[in-house]
Amino acid sequence: MNTKVIGIASDHAGYEMKSMVKEYLKEKGFEVKDYGTHSSESTDYADYAHPLGDAISRGEITRAIAFCGSGNGINITLNRHAGVRSAYSWNPEIARLGRAHNDANVCAMPARFLSPEQVKEIVDVFLTTKFEGGRHQRRIEKIDL
Repeated sequence: MNTKVIGIASDHAGYEMKSMVKEYLKEKGFEVKDYGTHSSESTDYADYAHPLGDAISRGEITRAIAFCGSGNGINITLNRHAGVRSAYSWNPEIARLGRAHNDANVCAMPARFLSPEQVKEIVDVFLTTKFEGGRHQRRIEKIDL
């Protein structure tokens, strides 16, 4: 699948950060598939996490960025989908480890606790870090039931 296509989703608490990241990714040459929400009106993270998770499970996209207020709800929901490995990333090192050791295909972030500059740095690390494979591959093969 094309790694230049990035899925993105959020609830209302993450809407502004999602919108900023969407433009940031487009400026970097990525195609962005936006799974919502499309406003800051109160909504439920699961309504947007499930379509994003389904798209990853079907192989339509291979990488995604997701937000909710704390980052927890959208992360938990995404990880219910087969083949989704969403890493709860609140700093660049955690995002790096999520990719390098866990082959994370989603970076879930807490929109209420990060600045736009921090989010951009986390996104950059997430999208440029390669999976190390080796012993880590064996470990992720044991995740799905």
